[in-house]
Amino acid sequence: MRFVSLAAILLAAPLAHADDWPQWLGPQRDGVWREAGILDKFPAGGPKVKWEAKVGQGYAGPAVTGGRVFLNDFIPSGGPAGSAVRGGKGTERTLCFDEKTGAELWKHEYPVDYRIQYAAGPRCTPTVDGDRVYSLGAMGNLYCYDVPTGKVIWSKDFVKDYEAKVNIWGFAAHPLIDGDRLICLVGGSGERLVVAFDKKTGKEVWTSQSSQSDAGYSPPVIYTLAGRRTLVIWHGSAVAGLDPETGKRYWAYPWVTKYALNVPMVRQVGDDKLFFVAFYDGPLMLRIGAETTPVIAWKGNSKGEKPEQTAGIQGIMPTPYLKDDYIYGVCSYGELRCIKADTGERVWETRIPTVGRPGEEGKPTRWGNAFLTPYGNRFMIFNEQGELIIAKLTPQGYEELDRAKIVAPLNKLAGRPVVWVHPAYADRCLFVRHDTKLVCVDLAK
Repeated sequence: MRFVSLAAILLAAPLAHADDWPQWLGPQRDGVWREAGILDKFPAGGPKVKWEAKVGQGYAGPAVTGGRVFLNDFIPSGGPAGSAVRGGKGTERTLCFDEKTGAELWKHEYPVDYRIQYAAGPRCTPTVDGDRVYSLGAMGNLYCYDVPTGKVIWSKDFVKDYEAKVNIWGFAAHPLIDGDRLICLVGGSGERLVVAFDKKTGKEVWTSQSSQSDAGYSPPVIYTLAGRRTLVIWHGSAVAGLDPETGKRYWAYPWVTKYALNVPMVRQVGDDKLFFVAFYDGPLMLRIGAETTPVIAWKGNSKGEKPEQTAGIQGIMPTPYLKDDYIYGVCSYGELRCIKADTGERVWETRIPTVGRPGEEGKPTRWGNAFLTPYGNRFMIFNEQGELIIAKLTPQGYEELDRAKIVAPLNKLAGRPVVWVHPAYADRCLFVRHDTKLVCVDLAK
């Protein structure tokens, strides 16, 4: 009888849902943290650091899944970490850690000769798919590893194998898993801008598209638009909608962006619209029809990238987030903005969460940055000062609930110390790195 009662109690008790973060922007590649049991305010002295692990420099965030943490980093051959503005030899690595203890389980390393600006490490978060993990380095080195052992299963060199032109700021478009394919923005010659590989063998499945400029940095993403499953590729001279199965082009919208600086991922709005944010060229909302060329729903009338010249959201790194017909995103000089999704009209802005502090807006700061991660009715905001903020973002404004220092900003290539890394949120913890360590921070209630 006691056994039955205990079982009934256990069955009736709500189960706290734990989740992984196996790729950039999380399980559904949408940047939403869906776990329950997350704290509302930080304890005195800040959240508990569960462990720290020594790592090299980089802009790549971690991936967390299956009890392991994966990270890409860079060890320069000479000089202090983050010292090279452009160029420098060294070693890129993919590291695997135990999620509970931070103990290193395996690593793979290979030499690189950086010929890029902001030569301070890889940009891409590893992508984990079952017993394989995929890593893309800043110079276009793509590796597929065995998760348990770190053994290389297959690899590609975008520059040598595809005659890819190295972008000014390196390769930064996170690879995308789709069924049996790994889809990459390669930037190769001819019709090899986009390549789909067999994820198990590395064999080409299809190649597609070409570009008149750099390939750009925006990650590939798949949406259902106008009733059709569509792979959206935003590169330096156009936006293209492709068949994910074959690479066949459904439609294209010509759009040459300055320096191909199109970093944030494209966001879907409703059933038939796509929202874009470019640092120099401003925001754009396209309407996608089943059989027609995309048309402009609205476009920001920006005059430049400075705060008084911008319209809507005109950010450089963070992907904006859509909620209840409003879009929230970080603009060119650190302004967190809210705009109306149907018109692009600005509702409010503040620099408090990016370069400021409670009660202080902070000065306009070029490339001032913070990454927004919604969970429930709140947001986790990790800013370039290495702080984690709990806040509410609504059309009525920004409401900060708490903030805590997590890591120190060490990278000085922006002319000031910054942490430009998107965190991972998994198992009710925050995982984030700077240029010397990776930390796991407890965020459970």
